[in-house]
Amino acid sequence: MSVDWTSVIPPIVAIVVVLWRKEVIVSLLLAIFAAEFLQLSMSWQTPLPALLNTIERTVGVFADAGNARLLIFSLLIGALLAFVRESGGVSAMVAKLVNKGIARSGRRATLLTSAVGTIIFVESNLSVLTAGILSRGLFDKFRLSRAKLAYIIDSTSAPICILILLNGWGAFVLALLGNYELNASAATILWGTIHLNFYALVTLLVVFYSAWTGRYFGPLARSLPESPDASATHQNIAASKARYMVVPLAVMILGMLGFMYWTGNGDLAAGNGSKSVLYATVLAILVAYLQLLFSGLFDHLKLIRIGFDGMGELLPLVAIVLLALALGSSLGDLGTGTYIAGLVGENLPQFLIPAMLFLAGGLISFSTGTSWGTFAILIPIGMPLAISLDLPPSLLLSAILGGGVFGDHCSPISDTTAVSAIASGCNLLEHVKTQLPYALFAGSIALGMYVVAGLVLL
Repeated sequence: MSVDWTSVIPPIVAIVVVLWRKEVIVSLLLAIFAAEFLQLSMSWQTPLPALLNTIERTVGVFADAGNARLLIFSLLIGALLAFVRESGGVSAMVAKLVNKGIARSGRRATLLTSAVGTIIFVESNLSVLTAGILSRGLFDKFRLSRAKLAYIIDSTSAPICILILLNGWGAFVLALLGNYELNASAATILWGTIHLNFYALVTLLVVFYSAWTGRYFGPLARSLPESPDASATHQNIAASKARYMVVPLAVMILGMLGFMYWTGNGDLAAGNGSKSVLYATVLAILVAYLQLLFSGLFDHLKLIRIGFDGMGELLPLVAIVLLALALGSSLGDLGTGTYIAGLVGENLPQFLIPAMLFLAGGLISFSTGTSWGTFAILIPIGMPLAISLDLPPSLLLSAILGGGVFGDHCSPISDTTAVSAIASGCNLLEHVKTQLPYALFAGSIALGMYVVAGLVLL
């Protein structure tokens, strides 16, 4: 099948419908249908096969073990959040942080969240979850909106993970770089991207500036805090202990590190992220369950009900993750990313190549909802350019990596966007709407910096 302009129709359908109807699941279903329709020979009989292929494409998501783990993890995290919430551990931890002066104001709470999101660079989902679980109670106490929480955890996790690539992303990129005869080792080129990944650096600076000053702009400045959570009002506050939150959270973090080391056969950076985050989450749930069971506050049946209720709360978001993965698969077969990359990369002056690779990365990631796929498409384009034109490979690679994260931050069909909404307890569309101006602001600055870097370094 030839790749042409029609390959961009499905992501356009998704974006238009989600902005028009404010309904993500319908927009994703229509986009998948459009992608499957375009892959068939068009006739009056095409709609029915396209509909059946849409179903099969969605079912096919589970054929990939990594996708299945992500979906199960996204569901199970609801049980962990419910255990932590219902135990009173969040309230107790908030009180402890406030009493010790660590988070005695809204500014300190946002700075603490930003720091936690930045420190944990082993895996983006782990960073999002840790900062989200730790800070939800703090943001509620100081009447800070969950949209601000979603913005902070989303805009610290991926940027720090793409800067300090001691994680699954790093292993993936190293594997892709290993296919080319470059002027330095793959590891040297990868480390050389840190100071050139302008989008990630600008995004982190903006996050910490916002946290320090308390100044926000656009829809985020007008976002409202959540109403007090009535679901946990029945708990025995007197019996609440911070350890009901701290211990499962610590188990999840340490478990993630341990499983990354184990699945990587002793190499942390080579570990399997999807396996590790799922195993660590299951282990944290088990610890939380046992803690509450032996506390005498809950019996087995009540804990099972709490766990399933928590998972039930996340079913709509898990459905969004499922459909986003299905759409990414369908767009891959349709050739959307390849078309955009070719469109942007043709007949460019050398000094514009880094900026255009960044822009292409943003467009591909935004349209397909995946940073991984963006890297897989653009690194085989960027590295041969570096070799044939004698360009700095770290500069081109940093533009590709930053562009992938930029588009992911803008995209309502990104699984990372959905996980950030899950971790913060924020409505998905509100998270997209409030984060988009920040992503576009940082992306515009980064684009200009790549133009300047192209003029100076090439």
